Amino acid sequence: MKAKYIILLLLCICTTIAAQNNDNKPSTTNHQHHHEEDSTDVFFRHLNLNEVTVTGVTGDTKLKHATAPVSIVTPQVLRATASTNIIDAIAHQPGISQLTTGSSISKPIIRGLGYNRVVVMSEGVRQEGQQWGDEHGVEVAGGSVNSVEILKGPASLMYGSDAMAGVVILHPQPTLGEGEMRADVSSEYQTNNGLFGYNLSFSGNQKGFVWDARYNDKMAHAYKNKYDGYVPGSQFRERAGRLMLGMNKAWGHSRLVWTAYHLTPSIIEGERDPETGELEHEEGWTGHQYSKSLPFQQVKHYKLMWDNSLNLSSGYLKAIVGYQQNRRQEYEESADEYELYFKLHTLTYDLRYITNEWNGWKLSTGIGGMYQKSSNEGEEYLIPDYRLFDFGIYATATKSLGDRWTLNGGLRYDHRRLHGYELMEDGEERFTDFARHFNGLTGSIGAVFNVNDHLNLRLNLARGFRTPNMSELASNGVHEGSVRYEIGNQQLKAEYSLQADLGLDFTSRYVSAQLALFANRIDNYIFTHRVPEEIEEGYLTYVYTQGDARLLGFEAGVDFHPVHSVHFSNTFSYVDAQLLHADENTKYLPFTPAPKWTSELKWELQHHSHSTVAHDHERHPNHRSLLNNLYIAAGLDCYLKQSHIYSADDTETETPGYALLSLSAGTDIQLGGKKIAELYITADNLLNKAYQNHLSRLKYTDVNVVTGRRGVYNMGRNITFKVVVPIKL
Repeated sequence: MKAKYIILLLLCICTTIAAQNNDNKPSTTNHQHHHEEDSTDVFFRHLNLNEVTVTGVTGDTKLKHATAPVSIVTPQVLRATASTNIIDAIAHQPGISQLTTGSSISKPIIRGLGYNRVVVMSEGVRQEGQQWGDEHGVEVAGGSVNSVEILKGPASLMYGSDAMAGVVILHPQPTLGEGEMRADVSSEYQTNNGLFGYNLSFSGNQKGFVWDARYNDKMAHAYKNKYDGYVPGSQFRERAGRLMLGMNKAWGHSRLVWTAYHLTPSIIEGERDPETGELEHEEGWTGHQYSKSLPFQQVKHYKLMWDNSLNLSSGYLKAIVGYQQNRRQEYEESADEYELYFKLHTLTYDLRYITNEWNGWKLSTGIGGMYQKSSNEGEEYLIPDYRLFDFGIYATATKSLGDRWTLNGGLRYDHRRLHGYELMEDGEERFTDFARHFNGLTGSIGAVFNVNDHLNLRLNLARGFRTPNMSELASNGVHEGSVRYEIGNQQLKAEYSLQADLGLDFTSRYVSAQLALFANRIDNYIFTHRVPEEIEEGYLTYVYTQGDARLLGFEAGVDFHPVHSVHFSNTFSYVDAQLLHADENTKYLPFTPAPKWTSELKWELQHHSHSTVAHDHERHPNHRSLLNNLYIAAGLDCYLKQSHIYSADDTETETPGYALLSLSAGTDIQLGGKKIAELYITADNLLNKAYQNHLSRLKYTDVNVVTGRRGVYNMGRNITFKVVVPIKL
């Protein structure tokens, strides 16, 4: 806790110094003039980002007017980031973590909260695909995501139940302008797990008819680290496709989107030879093979979405209807016959009306909900067949007071009904028949004070709501992917949260700083804890329970820009999550992310905007600059020791601190002033550090009897090569 206050003090000092230095800087007019000459300046980057329109707060609004904390991951950052899945690509953002099971499966964690407390939006609808499971990732291919918007804090107002921690919005590539056509080809290779992937896309806009077609393919063999060698079961194969057809007209737009996603991850069991301590594997298995090995999963997700927007004189009306089908199969004994098979059908709908601004007012109202049907098609069971129906209605209002103040707030009502069906197995009742009904009233109120062009202050108070999911209510079975037996609790109550956010954003020509403080109180927080009884041999037993909790924390960032081409950025994230009225060994919420400090020193050796390149080429037609946007960077990710654990019954263990060093470089390749390719090279975990992330489920697999170490370690040194070739037709 002392470190927390020291960092806060340093941030305040840095901000004060920057503010004093800013008194001697040119006026806004001069800043705008410099922007035309130098688009790399961090000052203008942040000012431009403030003008970005975000969708996750109370409808379409500019980032600088958002009262709740929002992070934007730009297309360029996504392209330059080395990752194995889309959640892995955004996990470096302050306040964001990932719960992992190997390298192919990641679940987003926002400020210490995850699972069904985070809503993932893709193609305009909420992604629904068995996200209740530890080993169930987000079924969206990274190649189909253009940018990411992360809303931190309760967002139940816009998205209903499950958005208690926040929302991750995965934005697709925007439609092109009239008369444009473009194709893209990209490929990447990673040295540690031999990951090879490629993406193909073709999009266009001809007389208002728009289309976008994409195909992504990715495969990887087992990853390795210096303690475990190659990790059996960590190989995977991912394939995905997307097709969008639609019309863009003066009256609005209508688009039909179809996506398909296939993932085949093998399952890391972590079992070891009792004499050598080595990880066990199939006979004939080698770490370099790309083919699947038993046990493995087969995940298929299909989505059909119809997006419509109608421009009206007073605003616009938006309607989205989506259908999703998720299939998850588990193969244990034979590659030809599955033992477990979930099939989930989801129909979602959302109708909203957003007014134009008049006299500083902007209103939004809507209704949305979903229907789900889940069934077991295999011989093994984790949860019962169930039906779910919910709907919600909401209204928000935003008021601008001059150029400085923005106020917003809103209310929402939700109703959800769950029905679990009885299942008899070998003459015994495996699942009982039951039904639950939940109602929730949520709301938020907030304000933004734009002190000047450089300083913004934000304050927001929001109430969140989440119903227990079917896994929490009725689980009764083995999770192979997380090596545990789970038991549900039909008496669980809905969770309610009350969160306060206070934020500060400061931008000067040489320093940019952000500080976001939050305090969150959650009634009836649902979690699992381990019990000593062993229901099935070889699997730890976990039971769902609940209690009141409180979370306190902050994210802080400082970006120093001392000279034209150098950036030194630092962020720190911290969350303290405790159960109230609990004993010493049960006072902390299980699986809370460790405090994280990230630092990057980036040197931009050469940068010209497109307009500057064209202007220079006109003045010097014989000049040919081969490289543009050239940079090199060194990064350090430092995870502090996590000793705030739920230690009762060995539910979780402490995790020592560690630091990971990375190096990266990137550039555009140009011919005749025209970009023909983008190249990126990233070396992660450069020193080949052996470590276990506190949120890795593989920490709790078997003990190595030779070394005494428990569990499987994360990936070792990994170098990624990526090339993107844009083709403008």
